[in-house]
Amino acid sequence: MSLQSWANNRWLRPHRTSPQEIKDLLAMVERDLADAQGEISPDWRFGIAYNAALKLCTILVYASGYRPEKTLQHHRTIQALSLILGANRGADVDYLDTCRGKRNTVEYDHAGGVTDNNVDELIEFTKELRGAVMEWLRQNHPNLVPPETK
Repeated sequence: MSLQSWANNRWLRPHRTSPQEIKDLLAMVERDLADAQGEISPDWRFGIAYNAALKLCTILVYASGYRPEKTLQHHRTIQALSLILGANRGADVDYLDTCRGKRNTVEYDHAGGVTDNNVDELIEFTKELRGAVMEWLRQNHPNLVPPETK
């Protein structure tokens, strides 16, 4: 599958991003990474760290010229990671999809479903993903990279 085939299936729609939109999304990633290390419950910290990782996947989709439709938006945004960065990121997609499920459980079903170790692992993963996303942007869409991060 490709992003174009997803668009043909109406899972994505065209989207023209801007350097400002990418800068704003990156600012949210930085905010969320900082907040996820705060003095709140592991459940909320996990949700915040998950949001940072999701924003990084969103940057990839937007920079590729698409925006996910509302139905299954998080799922498709995460699944696009391996379509954009390469099939070698398949384990990352699986990990983030597991995180998505865990985040949904602690947000909608019951408290106490994550540990501090789960949060720390997700934060470290998200930091690594941020580096990969920035490198991909620099190589594929240098016009979208905020000047202060070049």
